[in-house]
Amino acid sequence: MTNVLIVAEQHAGHLRKASLHALSAGRELARRTGGRLAAALLGSGIDAAAAELAAHGVEVHVADAAVLEHPLAEAWAPVVADLARATGSTLVGAAATAVAKDVLPRVAARLEAGMATEVVGFGGEGSDLTFRRPMWAGNVLAEVEITTPVKVFTVRPTEFAAAPREGQGELRRAPVAVDAASLRTRHLGFVEVKSARPELTEARTIVAGGRGTKGDFRPVEALADALGAAVGATRAAVDAGWVPNDWQVGQTGKVVAPELYVAAGISGAIQHLAGMKGSRVIVAVNKDPDAPIFQIADYGLVADLFPALPELQAKLR
Repeated sequence: MTNVLIVAEQHAGHLRKASLHALSAGRELARRTGGRLAAALLGSGIDAAAAELAAHGVEVHVADAAVLEHPLAEAWAPVVADLARATGSTLVGAAATAVAKDVLPRVAARLEAGMATEVVGFGGEGSDLTFRRPMWAGNVLAEVEITTPVKVFTVRPTEFAAAPREGQGELRRAPVAVDAASLRTRHLGFVEVKSARPELTEARTIVAGGRGTKGDFRPVEALADALGAAVGATRAAVDAGWVPNDWQVGQTGKVVAPELYVAAGISGAIQHLAGMKGSRVIVAVNKDPDAPIFQIADYGLVADLFPALPELQAKLR
């Protein structure tokens, strides 16, 4: 029997949606190994988020302390490692977010555990468990075996359904033995990018632009606003300084899987496809009929985006 501990996240007292996808992955692992599933939630003043998480039928270990208010890996890692030991969890995972990518490698080091990142699925049962993860920009899916007694992993939220509400789980207070004065890192501040548009990784619809916009994202943004969508971009557009970094979709950006992805002026480089090819419906607008994006698009329009997007927007009205 192998117990599973999922490290959930909250922001400003609200549970992050990505954590529900990680919880679904944890539930699958518990089924495969015959163990129990538990969740850890860290922060300060997080009772509401903990109750929301417990409503999904999972036992929640709440580590609530001022020293954990900000997700400093140096402070969070020992708490998570202690919880893994206390719950007898030999599988410790989280959604592959910026926070987890910082915290979980430290957790793995403390538990002397091997780690698999960006996991998209599992294979095997019990002690023969394997982790499926992409390599070479998603061109190869590798079945990885972790041979250490404790195994740490992160999952791509886009590859697992959000965990449904399944009764009320138990809330347990977790001890926090972190001395704030001994920390060598400290939180200086957080500048939040505020937008009326939905969060890119949680949006049901995304309109993205690439090099074909020539730096003019106004048609892309106008169509996104008409659809109530988030705005995305390729690395080329971000590197050129046309749009903010947090709009980037791709291997080195954000991985998304919305119900609708509109790619305007995007050729379809493999690095970009790695971040959006899981979208349910892909619509491509590109004036180059040989653009690779058309090979994965469900609908393709060979046209200049500058007249095409306003026409699409007019049809929406």
